[in-house]
Order: sequence, then C-alpha cells, then structure tokens
Amino acid sequence: MVSHSELRKLFCSADAVCFDVDSTVIREEGIDELAKFCGVEAAVSEMTRRAMGGALPFKDALTQRLALIQPSRDQVQRLLAEHPPHLTPGIRELVSRLQERNVQVFLISGGFRSIVEHVAAKLNIPTTNVFANRLKFYFNGEYAGFDEMQPTAESGGKGKVIRFLKEKFHFKKIIMIGDGATDMEACPPADAFIGFGGNVIRQQVKDNAKWYITDFVELLGELEE
Repeated sequence: MVSHSELRKLFCSADAVCFDVDSTVIREEGIDELAKFCGVEAAVSEMTRRAMGGALPFKDALTQRLALIQPSRDQVQRLLAEHPPHLTPGIRELVSRLQERNVQVFLISGGFRSIVEHVAAKLNIPTTNVFANRLKFYFNGEYAGFDEMQPTAESGGKGKVIRFLKEKFHFKKIIMIGDGATDMEACPPADAFIGFGGNVIRQQVKDNAKWYITDFVELLGELEE
C-alpha cells in the first residue's frame, strides 16, 4: 500500500502527468454537451451516468449514445464556436507549472478528438499529446460512426495508452488524474491515481482513490513546496 506522503512524492517527481478531460480538465461532459446541442440530452446523459458508474461497457455506451446523437461535422464545429468548453479553475496554472518543470502533460479522453484538441490548444498541449476518440463523417458531413480502433474507444483504453507511453518514451513515473472509474482503472499501469471531484463527485472514485482532491490548487501547492 502506497502512503499518502509517498503519493505526494510520486506526483512531485513524475515525468508525465495524464489528465482525463470531461469533468476534469473541463467542467462539462463533452458528449452530453453535444447531445444537448443536438436535442437528445436526457436520454444520453442517463447513459453517460451509467457508463461512468461502470454499469455499461464503455464501447457499448459510446456506440449507443452516438447512435442517438448522430452528430454532423457542422454540428460539432458549431458547438465549439457557440458553446466552447469551460476550463476547470486552476487547470491552466497547473499544466503551465508542470510544463515549466519539464513534465510531459497528456490528455487521455473517452470523448472526441475535435473537442479535446480545442481544449489542448487552450492549455498549450501539443496535439501529439492528445489521445481521444475520432468521429467519422461522410463526404456530405453527416455522422458515419467513430474510429473503433482507437484505444480510448474500449474499456481499459486509458491504461493501454499509458502502457504505450511508457514503452515509447520510457517514462519512469506516470500519474493519472480524473473523475471517473475509467481513470481509476488506468492505475496500474499508471504509477499513481489522483481522483478529482471539483466538477462532479463519482462516489466509487471518492471512496476508493487513495488521494482525492476537489481543487487543482491543492496540486499546485504541492509543486510550490
């Protein structure tokens, strides 16, 4: 069992930190915002809740929700233009501080790459450090499914990404930070998991995370000490 003080040391000495995006780096759930924009909010948010609680395999939940939403390329672009995602307070400063310390910051999301890349640009995170699901569109811009080959399309996908990062970059210590069950399951292979409840509290994560925070200021404070 890793003690709390050891977790803090791990975080401060990590060479890579991976963040979940929906309800962690941003305040919203991207897929729910897309559903709201496309007029099918209620049905989709219930599925999201079940998926985040671990009641439904992730890929099944993603397939079913997208089948309901059927987002076109134009709708995704209009969503970003008219209702851009809101960064969680403190995340900009935390990412900036990590980057100053030469820590690699990655965004690993079960959400959509078009939305996550928009968030990454706001945080000066290169698109090469983004792992998320890709929506597919027909030539006329209508919804054509999603890329099922992306690791983030599967249950356990975030762990696969972290394993890939360790093999590719030989990181010694990778920290995963997120609000949901899929984030907590990524440790191991992540060396430590920090649960985040600043936007929404998932009871399963709050009860089981050895380090649980509700404000990124706490992590900034650790780096300043």
